Amino acid sequence: MINGSGASIRVMKILALIGSPRKKGNTDLLVDAALAEAAKHGHKWEKLYLYDYEIKPCVDCRVCKKGELVCVLKDDMPKLYKAIDAADVLILGTPIYWYGPTAKMKLLIDRLRPYVANRKLEGKKAYLVAPSEEGPSACGPLVDGLKMSYKYLGLVYGGEALITANEKGEVAGMPAEMEKARRLLDDL
Repeated sequence: MINGSGASIRVMKILALIGSPRKKGNTDLLVDAALAEAAKHGHKWEKLYLYDYEIKPCVDCRVCKKGELVCVLKDDMPKLYKAIDAADVLILGTPIYWYGPTAKMKLLIDRLRPYVANRKLEGKKAYLVAPSEEGPSACGPLVDGLKMSYKYLGLVYGGEALITANEKGEVAGMPAEMEKARRLLDDL
């Protein structure tokens, strides 16, 4: 694909994983803004709501340490692994709960262990969208933890949109915050 200045750009497939239980809430709206802007530049995307999937907690059985996307737990993770494998770029979208991700997002992160061994995520970019009632200052523990996790998985930390918002959908009326989300993927 050729951009407006005549330079060739690679079309990326973006996977947004939404860890909020609120559809059309702040996390969802912010991720939508980032995806819509990326689509204007020809990128393709898919958005999955983690609360639509059964994700059981890791029991540290270590079967996945071999790098295979096989787990003793029978749940929906194989569907999520397939989507993750097909993506060039990941966005994790989660509101801040007790200075970390939602429980559902944490379950997903814990179940990414096979990628440490198989290195299938090596070099892929990953971003974060995180609204918080307290604002960006409350996001530090999540950002620090994700940066460490991304590095462990071989992911490249692309950046974040840390937003002050709490009431469902209120971010739609906050142009500056929506603009932060729209600009999130500008480096693709």
